[in-house]
Amino acid sequence: MSDIALVTGASGFVGSAVARALVARGLHVRVLMRPTANRLNIAKLHCDPVVGDMRDEESMRAALKGARYLFHVAADYRLWARNPREIEHNNFQGAKATMGAALRTGVERVVYTSSVAALKPGDTAVDESSRHTPQSVIGAYKRSKLLAEREVERLVREEGLPGVIVAPSTPIGPRDVKPTPTGRVIVEAATGRMPAFVDTGLNLVHVDDVANGHLLALDKGKIGENYILGGTDVALETMLGDIAFLSGRKAPTIKIPRAPLFPLAWGAEALARITGKEPFLTADALRMSRYRMFFSSEKARRDLGYTARPYKEGLKDALSWFRENGYLS
Repeated sequence: MSDIALVTGASGFVGSAVARALVARGLHVRVLMRPTANRLNIAKLHCDPVVGDMRDEESMRAALKGARYLFHVAADYRLWARNPREIEHNNFQGAKATMGAALRTGVERVVYTSSVAALKPGDTAVDESSRHTPQSVIGAYKRSKLLAEREVERLVREEGLPGVIVAPSTPIGPRDVKPTPTGRVIVEAATGRMPAFVDTGLNLVHVDDVANGHLLALDKGKIGENYILGGTDVALETMLGDIAFLSGRKAPTIKIPRAPLFPLAWGAEALARITGKEPFLTADALRMSRYRMFFSSEKARRDLGYTARPYKEGLKDALSWFRENGYLS
């Protein structure tokens, strides 16, 4: 079997970074694409695009033919949808079909991209042992990642899937085409459209460090284990201040309570049901913001040799890419 690695989600943010890291290593990289996928992120990348659907096992078997490694990075990353069950179906069925195809085609090693969304935040930075339940998790996206992760764990345990799980925190950096919900915050803040903030926090990590963590998981990860690929715990107020400084703007200073924002979120969601465009503010995002999403990557550092650069480098690279590609005009 040749050194072919299939990457799902390579048209997206994390997936394209993983594909680039694999090409740099010298592997033959095959990337799964939907027929309608934006190909900007792979336009100059030496890889072989194959058309397929992560939710269809037969399609995935064809894409995996002859492949040695699978990186399943693709996900429906939305915090809102007209039909929330669509997000749950896409991510669960995507994991089930893709892992099923990996088992049946004899892939040597699988790196499955989960998310810290499947972990339960606490008063301080938590590790991989802080597990959510389907009842405690907030929102369709987080529930979908939790259920998909549990399915991968079951396939490792019961069917011998040679899978390692990685859980990126909040990636930032170049090539955030869509952009992701965090990328939207960066764009809004850099263009002066976020004059206020709520008291919350998140763990920010450069997307290329996350990609490197995927390769470390391939090389050194233990089958069935989960590794948080994070960076720096940062208060939202600090993040917005840093974006303002890098953009030559005044930092927001107004801290607002969540309660008055819920009617605005409900209104935004009502409008989104008409337009179909994902709202910037959602009720689930407000509920999540009650918790500081702080995480420890100590296990990945200890077991894989994982490291992450200062998060401000990710902000700088994100802003530079957004500026060059017309997002900040």
